[in-house]
Amino acid sequence: MEFEVTFQGKKQVIAHIGEHDILTDQPVYGGGDNQGPAPFTLFLASIGTCAGIYVKSFCDQRGIPTDNIKIVQKHQFNPLTHMIERLELEINLPADFPEKYKEAVIKAADQCAVKKHLHNPPQMSVTTKSI
Repeated sequence: MEFEVTFQGKKQVIAHIGEHDILTDQPVYGGGDNQGPAPFTLFLASIGTCAGIYVKSFCDQRGIPTDNIKIVQKHQFNPLTHMIERLELEINLPADFPEKYKEAVIKAADQCAVKKHLHNPPQMSVTTKSI
């Protein structure tokens, strides 16, 4: 997989992925125009949305409506290290959600590929190339 990242405006950075352009920006206090999420915020959102697709697929396969299901993602930030120390996903289920599937829906969310990559991070490198 390959995609391009380009620059626009004050702090706007755009990832061009196939047919999609994903705009990131910085908040006004960070010198941006707040036209999109900051890259790190987008990264954090990828965790919850990834878990969400697994929960949605689990429910869809069993004919369980997802209209009243939501995932609340919480972060504990360490102001000294400027790092997220803990991340929690809470799956809010309606009262009529089948009891027999509550543990299974947690296991489905745990299959998230983003989470798996955080537990086993890929090697990364940065280089330059003259064009």
